[in-house]
Amino acid sequence: MATWQDFINQNEDRDGVRLTWNIWPSTRIEASKLVVPLAVMITPLKERPEMPPICYDPVLCSKAQCRAVLNPLCQVDYRSKTWLCNFCSQRNVFPQNYATISETNQPAELMPQFSTIEYQLQRTGNLPLIFLFVVDTCQDADCLKALKESLQLSLSLIPPNSLVGLISFGRMVQLHELGCNGYSKSFVFRGTKEVTVKQLQDQLGLAGGGVASARAPAASSNVRTAEVQNRFLQPLQNIDMNLTDMLGDIQTDPWPVHQGKRPLRSSGVALSVAVSLLEATFPNAGARIMMFIGGACTQGPGIVVGEELKDPIRSHHDLEKDTCKFFKKACKYYEGLGKRAAENGHVVDIYSCALDQTGLHEMKYLSNFTGGHMVMADSFNTSLFKQTFQKVFAKDAGGQHFRMAFNASLEVKCSRELQVCGVLGQCVSLGRKNQSVSDTEIGVGGTSAWKMCGLDSSTSVTMVMEVSNQQPGTIPQGQASALQFITFYQHSSGQKRVRVTTIARQWADAATNLAHVASSFDQEMSAVTMARIAVAKAETEDGPDVLRWLDRMLIRLCQKFGEYHKDDPSSFKFSENFSLYPQFMFHLRRSQFMQVFNNSPDESSYYRNKLNREDVTQSLVMIQPILYAYTFNGPPEPVLLDSTSIQPDRILLLDTFFHILIYHGDTIAKWYKQGYQNQPEYDNFRQLLQAPVDDAQEILQTRFPVPRYILTEYGGSQARFLLNKVNPSQTHNTTVGWGGGDGTMPVLTDDVSLQVFMDHLKKLSVSSGT
Repeated sequence: MATWQDFINQNEDRDGVRLTWNIWPSTRIEASKLVVPLAVMITPLKERPEMPPICYDPVLCSKAQCRAVLNPLCQVDYRSKTWLCNFCSQRNVFPQNYATISETNQPAELMPQFSTIEYQLQRTGNLPLIFLFVVDTCQDADCLKALKESLQLSLSLIPPNSLVGLISFGRMVQLHELGCNGYSKSFVFRGTKEVTVKQLQDQLGLAGGGVASARAPAASSNVRTAEVQNRFLQPLQNIDMNLTDMLGDIQTDPWPVHQGKRPLRSSGVALSVAVSLLEATFPNAGARIMMFIGGACTQGPGIVVGEELKDPIRSHHDLEKDTCKFFKKACKYYEGLGKRAAENGHVVDIYSCALDQTGLHEMKYLSNFTGGHMVMADSFNTSLFKQTFQKVFAKDAGGQHFRMAFNASLEVKCSRELQVCGVLGQCVSLGRKNQSVSDTEIGVGGTSAWKMCGLDSSTSVTMVMEVSNQQPGTIPQGQASALQFITFYQHSSGQKRVRVTTIARQWADAATNLAHVASSFDQEMSAVTMARIAVAKAETEDGPDVLRWLDRMLIRLCQKFGEYHKDDPSSFKFSENFSLYPQFMFHLRRSQFMQVFNNSPDESSYYRNKLNREDVTQSLVMIQPILYAYTFNGPPEPVLLDSTSIQPDRILLLDTFFHILIYHGDTIAKWYKQGYQNQPEYDNFRQLLQAPVDDAQEILQTRFPVPRYILTEYGGSQARFLLNKVNPSQTHNTTVGWGGGDGTMPVLTDDVSLQVFMDHLKKLSVSSGT
């Protein structure tokens, strides 16, 4: 490869894998001195249209404690038809169907270009997909009507053999029986009491053996048996018209809401019924609970806020002061429901559409444990929700199947020199402990396998590693060690599949050859890894403490890899592959992931949920947004995310992942108001106005969830979204005659600029006292 960056990009395209360090230090002590931990970000189901699945089962190592999959790094003896496992050195015999292999007739899994390969398991039948809609009726008629229309539209996107169910809730919870021709029938549960699996089975006469059967894998025959006996989850092809009518008949909750009161909403019980229903009938089968809420839970288990409007919903200030009446109990309740859903392979999506908070902060466990979507919008009537919900059912490159996968698990195999500390991402532990599991836990640790119920082509997890070798000189320089990621999942076609990715990297002695290790540093991946670790810390530690930790780590990295003379800040310089890292940390410190001011707890949980889900490229957009400038002087170009980039004769396009903003400079805005774009002789101005709109539409079409689209101008109120993100190099303190009349926009802030931050960082890094 020409450069390390080319090597990194090629590996990401082929395997969906990026590492913080692409050469590994050979001892634990040297690894700890690198400051940024060894970590791998993997996108298990990265879309690879050119890689169809292989229609046979993978060959596994025969050693019971290993069970690694045959891969290109294994040594093969073609004469004796045996192979040596590269993880445990066990010699294995090839099965009979490999009798014809030779050096010129290799199976795909031994070819170097197939370091990632997908198998379609042959011994399992196709399972139907299961969708259970949980609908909040405590909202105004227009919002409810828009939601019903979106749900009716989704029925045309779901495969006909899928099983579909419906629960609606307000003050009471209604579980609708399907397949009743000519009349509607539902079972009503009181909204103040949790519903267990046993109670649900006894009251409804459901098939299944409750908790005991939930722990056992559900064979396809069991699914078909339960299908017949279950009146609440029916094949869509049998009930399409009936369900469409049933959705249309859902009315706003009839219980009166008195002045000064909130509607009584039983979100917690509705979720309990949904989780218990699937646990009782389809344990360990791919299922999706799609919950649509228009406000906070106000009664029963999982209550987030009281009925009285005079009692506001909790804020970050209340959480810091520990004055939240319902918070801890609600968190414990939803955490329990999330664990139950995850253990059974069921995904929980939350679509929260309201102007006020809805309790996402307490309900975050449902999405974080099961890999479900978390979507926030102002109303079910907005295009943001409607377009986002349709994208949930987006098809893959072939146009045949959904991008979503179900009931997934991820397992890692390590060479003996490596151990896994944990995973940062949306998953729960499967509790498999072996010699490759480190005693140090970061994220979800103490295991070598994780349950990731819901996956799609962009879902990414960060796995933090540790070097287990403690003695220098015991690993030869240049020797490679391997990692293997095995992802089991149910494809949206109903097939069971396994995707296997095997990677290897070389060792180096960081004590004597630090420059070699430093050259392999991936600053983008490292910034995202540190952001995920910081977000995990922010859940349990005070915000200022997390910022101080980030600062300490950055200073240590500068001291370790910077070139400088002691006590001379002007002499400090970084090599090219470290040069952007301090800038990423500057923007991370100012981001909504670390700063909770002006964000509600629900918004903070939503933003952090997305950071823990997306790949390196999208996560970096969240940390350091992209800014493009459009002028008459040439094609669009990326510009510095700086207040100096705001010029009167420019149009700016800002992409923060969550927002797409188009900003018209002062001169552009005046021309627009005077209508020059409508005059034929100013067609170039019309084209200039249209160019960022076209680029924004392209982003809106590919991004999930759909970002909020903002069109603003110089002096506009929504220009604050731009001013909040740019580096404040020009502020009201540094600009003479604020506003200046020149069309530039100084930022009203006391935050330090990037230049001041870098000067201070250099001073601390070169100081003899630190």
